[in-house]
Amino acid sequence: MLDDRESLLRRLHEMRSEHRDLDTVIARLEADRGDQLQVQRLKKRKLKLKDEIAWLESRLLPDIIA
Repeated sequence: MLDDRESLLRRLHEMRSEHRDLDTVIARLEADRGDQLQVQRLKKRKLKLKDEIAWLESRLLPDIIA
């Protein structure tokens, strides 16, 4: 179980890093008035990553009984 948690944490770190990198790339493309289709695709990927990050975080946090 510890290995599973560690692999989830590692994946979460990778996804957060990719999410930050996409911010940078999108900002550059928009500043340069780059390919809008590419910008849309990157934004869609970024949203998908955000959803996956939220899902992973929910798996890693223990359930709290109120």
